[in-house]
Amino acid sequence: MNQNEKYIINAAVERNGRKVLSCTQAVKLSKEHNISLKDIGETCNQHSIKLIECQLGCFE
Repeated sequence: MNQNEKYIINAAVERNGRKVLSCTQAVKLSKEHNISLKDIGETCNQHSIKLIECQLGCFE
């Protein structure tokens, strides 16, 4: 596991028995740690982290 994956996994929180990450938090991680949003999305998929509260309304 690389450092970027650790940042993403550590930012995710448990909600209703499932790991989740808000869109706002994903964008913040992207900017703070220079991680592409594509990489964040792929890491979330690999680790069963659900993206929530999408600012575009794509993920609810």
